[in-house]
Amino acid sequence: MRYMLDTNICIYLIKSHPPQVLRRLEALTQGSAVMSVVTYAELRAGVEIQSTNRAHDDHVLSLLVARIPVLPFTPSDAESFGVLRAAVRERSRNAMDRLIAAHAVNLGVILVTNNEADFKDYPGLVVENWALSA
Repeated sequence: MRYMLDTNICIYLIKSHPPQVLRRLEALTQGSAVMSVVTYAELRAGVEIQSTNRAHDDHVLSLLVARIPVLPFTPSDAESFGVLRAAVRERSRNAMDRLIAAHAVNLGVILVTNNEADFKDYPGLVVENWALSA
């Protein structure tokens, strides 16, 4: 199994809370968990917005991406985005989430998120929530 980690799951890993998220990651072999470049962009924005602890947050994010590969968004991922956009036409849906969903669908990986509602109804998307108590 391969997993793509949503932004909120990456934040949980950085904060080591809830602890079951880190335990799930530690149980995987290296390379089984990846992140979309879209997630990385959201995390980078969070670091750039910080006014305190910015250097520390930048370092911690560097450690995270050393463990979890960042995958580029390709033309075939863009085609998947078009399919998902046509399938779920709600304009209120977050465009970044839709890009992450498209990336996961195109790669055939399980998307790990604590925001399951944000990803509902996308055809072909499989979602897991590691933040739920085991």
